[in-house]
Amino acid sequence: MLETESSESTDSDATAIRGQDIVASLGDIRKTYYMGALSVEVLHGISLDFYQGDYISIMGPSGCGKSTLMNILGCLDQPTEGKYFLGDQDTSKMEDDELSSIRGARLGFIFQSYNLIQQLNVLENIEMPLFYQGYTEADSHEIAMGLAARVGLDDRVDHKPFELSGGQQQRVAIARALAVDPLIILADEPTGNLDSKSGAEILNLFDELHNQGKTLIMVTHSDEMAERSQRLVRLRDGLVESDDRRNA
Repeated sequence: MLETESSESTDSDATAIRGQDIVASLGDIRKTYYMGALSVEVLHGISLDFYQGDYISIMGPSGCGKSTLMNILGCLDQPTEGKYFLGDQDTSKMEDDELSSIRGARLGFIFQSYNLIQQLNVLENIEMPLFYQGYTEADSHEIAMGLAARVGLDDRVDHKPFELSGGQQQRVAIARALAVDPLIILADEPTGNLDSKSGAEILNLFDELHNQGKTLIMVTHSDEMAERSQRLVRLRDGLVESDDRRNA
């Protein structure tokens, strides 16, 4: 397990009350997909601020825009209109190479299907983001070993993904997401492929990350995850239906 380690005035007041910095800000985000002469607007003007240490669940019915919103937050796609600031950087008009660079340096991803490289062992999978950020082999090894221990897999570092349970694979994915100490961790249905016991273990890890001050944004259909998160954003028809903060 892990070791412990609107209006402008309204936004300003909220920041002062929480004593937290805004780490990501969406301003009137719209996204339209074009298919020949047909255009489909999926997001109709999303404005949200995310604060350092937020633990957020994003929920909503199929087709409401959750995946599109997460792709924009993850710099995997860009809005058609509006502004997206990640930290102090406006990503809205960045070129692909700039988006790739900011993804690698400032974001950690956790996917429902784990997205591990099957030919690599646990340690090598955790090291991958560090390799792309130019860390030395020695530093990458030290960091990855520490992260493997933090998620309880220090005795499995030589195992390949197919030799691990689903819950263990997701722990590897969490360690990999933490490798570059990202500004935000983005998770897409992180317990969706897990049994209830493994899912609960992953949720416990997320609780610990939140307690350590990490910023987590997750798309989920899980009521249990939503109940454990600090903030619940509900989307419907490409708009924010509600934004509720609990236990703040």
